Amino acid sequence: LLQQESGLHGSPRRPTAAPYSGLPNVSPSSEESVRSQGWADFEKGLTEEPKPQGVQEEELLGMISKFAKPSQKGQTLQPQLATCINYLTTHQLQEQVMTDTTGRYLAPENCVSLNVPTVNTHIWGNISPSIRAQEIKMQKILKLLTAGITAFARSIDGTDMTEEQQDALALFCNVQFEINCFRKSTIHAPQFAGLCKTSSTPPPNLLFGDNLPKQVKDLDEEAKAVG
Repeated sequence: LLQQESGLHGSPRRPTAAPYSGLPNVSPSSEESVRSQGWADFEKGLTEEPKPQGVQEEELLGMISKFAKPSQKGQTLQPQLATCINYLTTHQLQEQVMTDTTGRYLAPENCVSLNVPTVNTHIWGNISPSIRAQEIKMQKILKLLTAGITAFARSIDGTDMTEEQQDALALFCNVQFEINCFRKSTIHAPQFAGLCKTSSTPPPNLLFGDNLPKQVKDLDEEAKAVG
C-alpha cells in the first residue's frame, strides 16, 4: 500500500512509486500515467477552496427546479376573446346595463331552478340588518349568474352538446348551488340554526323550503332523539 508522509510544513509528500502490477495489456508507462493523475486529483482536493454560498444556493435551486410542479396553464384563446374576457372580469358593468341584460334572460318556464329563491319571511324577520344587506347583495349576484346560465343554455343544442359545453354548464350550475348553500350558512338566526347549517338543494322560490314549520319540528325531534 502507498503511504502518505508529511513534509516539514505539513504538505503531503508524493509517495514513492510502487512496483508495477504487471496487468496484461497495460504498459508500464500507461500505469505510471494513471498513478500520476490520481496523485494530481488528491493534491487538488487538498488545495481546492469551498464554493461560495451563492453558488451552492444556485445549484440547490437548480436541483429543486427539476422537481417543481409546473404552472398550470390552459389552451390559448383567440386574442380578441381573451381581451374581452380580461376586460369584463376586471371592470364592473353599469347598473342599467346589468338590469337590461338580465331582463332579457328570465328563468325558462320549464326550468324553475334558475329562479333566485328569497329568504323565508319568518327567518327574514329574525336576522340583523347587516345580514339582510349581505343577503340582498348575494341575491343580486345570483341573479346575474342565473341570467348567464339561461343565456348560455339558449345558445347551445341540448341534444348535441360538446364536452366543453357540458363541462361549462355543469360548472355554472354548481356555482349556483354553492352560492345558495353559502347564503344559508351566513344567515345567523338562532331559532333556525339547524336549517342554516344544511346544504340540501333549496326549492325554486324560498331558500329554506315551503314548509318551514315542519322542517323546524323535524330538526327539533331529531335533536331530542340524539340527545
